[in-house]
Amino acid sequence: ANEDDDCPIEEVRLTVPTTDDASLPALTFRTWFLGIISCVVLSFVNKFFGYRSNQLSISSVSAQIIVLPIGRLMAATLPSKPIQVPFTKWSFSLNPGPFNLKEHVLITIFANSGAGGVYAIHIVTIVRAFYHKGIHIIAAFMLAQTTQ
Repeated sequence: ANEDDDCPIEEVRLTVPTTDDASLPALTFRTWFLGIISCVVLSFVNKFFGYRSNQLSISSVSAQIIVLPIGRLMAATLPSKPIQVPFTKWSFSLNPGPFNLKEHVLITIFANSGAGGVYAIHIVTIVRAFYHKGIHIIAAFMLAQTTQ
């Protein structure tokens, strides 16, 4: 093995391969479904609990732990029959095989993108709470989109 490709951290080197297994599917139905759900739920929960006097934050590690058994359950129960996309030659399977590391990592990335929240919402909240002014919804949306 080429030592230039090895990680200097022994624990990582022993658990993570330095090569990619191209046979493992990554962008599966399970990845998109669990990823979007975990992103939305973490975003909502963290924003909801962020307005408390004692703020509570839930990290993407929580989603990472929760989606593993759910992903394995989906792999055991979803049908593997291909689904044809209407008016195209494309098809996909709800269950392309066992739940794998690539799916798990991508779901964690989805969850992490939602865990941080939209920082511009603090500006909208401050304007409404302290200055007692309203911001038009389109202006608030544009502010949130341009500051991401």
